[in-house]
Amino acid sequence: MGDRDDLSAQEAAELLGISKATLYSYVSRGLIRSEETGAADRTRRYNRADVLALQQRKAVRRNPAQAAAQALDFGAPVLESAITLIDDGRLYYRGREAVELAATHRFEEVACWLWVEDFDAAALFTPEQMPPLPAPSAPDRTQPVDTFQQLLLAAGDADLAAHSPALRAVAQTGVRLLRLLTWCITGEMSAAPIAEQLQRCWSPTQPESEHLLDAALILCADHELNISAFTARCIASAGASPYLAVEGALCALRGYRHGGSTQRVAALFAAAADHPAREVGARLKRGEALPGFGHTLYPDGDPRGRLLIELVSTARAGHPLVELGRELIELAAVSTGQLPNIDFALVLLARALELPSHAPFTLFALGRLAGWIGQIGEQYAEDRLIRPRARYVGRPGFP
Repeated sequence: MGDRDDLSAQEAAELLGISKATLYSYVSRGLIRSEETGAADRTRRYNRADVLALQQRKAVRRNPAQAAAQALDFGAPVLESAITLIDDGRLYYRGREAVELAATHRFEEVACWLWVEDFDAAALFTPEQMPPLPAPSAPDRTQPVDTFQQLLLAAGDADLAAHSPALRAVAQTGVRLLRLLTWCITGEMSAAPIAEQLQRCWSPTQPESEHLLDAALILCADHELNISAFTARCIASAGASPYLAVEGALCALRGYRHGGSTQRVAALFAAAADHPAREVGARLKRGEALPGFGHTLYPDGDPRGRLLIELVSTARAGHPLVELGRELIELAAVSTGQLPNIDFALVLLARALELPSHAPFTLFALGRLAGWIGQIGEQYAEDRLIRPRARYVGRPGFP
């Protein structure tokens, strides 16, 4: 453990409000990890994250109502999950760093990793796993996510295999759902890799864009218990099928505080095209936040946005819209101290590759669909209804 990640016995005991003897008992019970410092007196250091987690659990027990209220706003965890970890400014999918996966794997492999903790995409993304299609089979490709949502109810009714809560069955349903949304985008049903299909549809003369699209999908794949993932889990906990859970999750994703933020970022790009400094200044003078900058969980910058921006800037070096993005990033850093997030990066990608206007949100939805399936499968395995209680603050009851 490094200096930032560990505490002395005195520091740990003071944080927890306990004696050193009690601290040692927590260590022996496996609640707090410790390591010897190597000093002659055999001094030990105690894992800061374990101490803070235990401190949080004690706070919940002391004041559950307050803890529950705080948990709804980037607060204490409200349920357990083994899928995604956000820690110290980094994002991990089942223990593997998302930015590393985006550089080394295909989207389908990462989807399988989220679902069944196995990178073997060939075992799940088989040619047989095709979704039921309506007749006539001609999607409106101008608004593919709209089309996808309109199809979900009928497709779910026709997909009898989607009603099994078994983990592998849920994963196979995930394959069919991903292919259904991809069909809504491209108009072709194919077992080819999804990023390859998007590249052929959106950037047929730019084969190198396939890697960028793959990376974008992977970086969007999951983000712990965000509002759309929580919505999907709540619906799944009621016993609804993945099709219905995804329908609800998409409704949440559309909100401007979630995936719909990409539309606000796109509006910023359009308004700032001629005079970036003037547009940024005007927004700040009106007391408006700059969309696409800052993230509560990443005070030192969103690693997803950082990687995708680096990839796009390298692949499209000198492109006017990449230069516009760079100028907006510099202006935001100077004026607000905030760094770009994944929403900004998706819009930059779409602008630099000259993709359709819906592409930033569509990529977000397509990538996040993989994470929702993982969350749904995990919730089915929990086999319990999510039913929080409200703390009533209205008029008293009358007999």
